Amino acid sequence: MKTLFSKPIFLVISLLVISCGGKGEKKKSGKDVAQIEEVASNTNQLAIEKPQLTFGFIKLTDMAPLAIAKEKGFFEDEGLFVTIEAQSNWKNVLDRVIDGQLDGSHMLAGQPIAAGAGFGRQAQLVTPFSMDLNGNGITVSNDVWAKMKTHVPVSEDGKPIHPIKADALAPVIQEYKNNGKPFKMGMVFPVSTHNYEIRYWLAAAGIHPGMYTKDNVQGQIDADVLLSVTPPPQMPATLEAGTIYGYCVGEPWNQQAVFKGIGVPVTTNYDIWKNNPEKVFVMTKKFVDENPNTAIAVTKALIRAGKWLDTPGNREEAVKILSLPGYVGADEVVLANSMTGTFEFEKGDKRSMPDFNVFFRYHATYPYYSDGIWFLTQMRRWGQIPESKPAEWYSEKIKEIYRPDIWLKAASLLKEEGYLTQEEIPETDGYKPATTDFIDGNSYDARNPIEYINSFKIGNKD
Repeated sequence: MKTLFSKPIFLVISLLVISCGGKGEKKKSGKDVAQIEEVASNTNQLAIEKPQLTFGFIKLTDMAPLAIAKEKGFFEDEGLFVTIEAQSNWKNVLDRVIDGQLDGSHMLAGQPIAAGAGFGRQAQLVTPFSMDLNGNGITVSNDVWAKMKTHVPVSEDGKPIHPIKADALAPVIQEYKNNGKPFKMGMVFPVSTHNYEIRYWLAAAGIHPGMYTKDNVQGQIDADVLLSVTPPPQMPATLEAGTIYGYCVGEPWNQQAVFKGIGVPVTTNYDIWKNNPEKVFVMTKKFVDENPNTAIAVTKALIRAGKWLDTPGNREEAVKILSLPGYVGADEVVLANSMTGTFEFEKGDKRSMPDFNVFFRYHATYPYYSDGIWFLTQMRRWGQIPESKPAEWYSEKIKEIYRPDIWLKAASLLKEEGYLTQEEIPETDGYKPATTDFIDGNSYDARNPIEYINSFKIGNKD
C-alpha cells in the first residue's frame, strides 16, 4: 500500500476537508489551496487518515510548539487542519484525551506514564514527542524569602549565589512549625514534573515532602511540607492570598510573581536536574494505531516547530504569538523574561539563562526511555507505585508509552525534505548516559532503576 498521496489526490481530499469545514475553522480560500498544493509538491505528504484534529493545552510557555506549528503553517504543510483549545487543568486534559474529545494534547510528562503504571486513571497513552527541556521554577512568598535570605551565601556584589538549595528553607519551616503553622506549598498535579522536582529539592536538604500509599493519595504522610495541587494560572493569586507559602510551576507564573511583586523565585528546575524533560505531546494508543500516518505527520510538524523556536532570532516573535489571548495570554514583558534567555529572581536580579527554555537543542524533542524511567523511579520513591517492581519492569513499561519509533519516522521524512540534518537525529538506543547533573550530585543511570531508588535517604527502598 502506498503511504504517499500523489498531488491531485491530495488536492481533492484537501478540497473536501475545506468544503466540509469544521467547528472553529475558517474556510480556505483559493489562494490557500494553491499554497497547500505547492507544499504538497515539495514534501513527503502522507496519506492522512484524519486531517481535522483538535488538540489541548494548558496556558504555559512550554505549549509553544503547538502554537508555532499552528501559526507558522507547519500543520497545514502536512495536510492537517488543527484547532488548539486551552484547558482548565491537567485532570481535564487527561480525561478529554482518554475520552476522545481531544485527539492529543500538551501534557505533563508523568501523566501518560502514570496512566500506564497504575496511579490515577488508567489508559493506554503514547508519547511520540517531547516538547521541551527545563522551564520550571520554585517561588516563595516575600516573607518566606526574607527569612530564607539570611541563610543564603552571597557573592562579592551582594547578590545570592545560585543554585539556592532547600537548606536555606529548612530553618524557616522549623520556625513555622514552632509557631504551630504547617508549611504549605503548591505544585500543579500529583504526577507532574513539578511535584517530583519540588520533592527532590526539599528531600536533598533533608526536608520530608510526604509519602503516598495505596490508600492515601494525598502524599502528605510524614511530611515536613504539605504539598497540594493548584492549577498553574492560579499560582500567583493563591500565593498572594497566603493559602500557600511557595510553589513549583512552569512559566510565566514564576515571573508573574516577580512582575506583581508578591514573591521571589529561588531556583529553577535547570538547577535541580540540568536539561530535564518537561512536557510531552500525548495521544491514545488507539488513535495512533488507527491513524499511524496522522501521528507521524503531527510529529513532523511539532519537530519543525521545536527547531523554529530554537533558531536564533525567533524567540521575540514567539513571545508575541504566545501573548495572544488564545494561547498563554500573559504580558509580553513577563513571557520575554524567560523565553528570551534570561530569568529574573529578586526584582532587578535578572540573570542570563540561555537554557531555561529549550525546545530543540540537545535532541530535546526525542522521547528518551531514560527520561520516562526517571519519572517511574520517583513514583516508586514517593509511594505512588506502592509495591516493589523488578528492574526489567521499568524498561518494559516505558517502552509501552514512549514511542521513539514514531519520532524517527517523522525525522527521517524531515531529513529527506531538507528540514533536518543527520546530526539533528540522535544515534541512540533510547538511553542517555548516566548523569550526576542534579542539585545533590546523585548519579542517575536508567539501566539501574532499583539502585537509583535505594540511593536516597528519604523515600521507599526496594
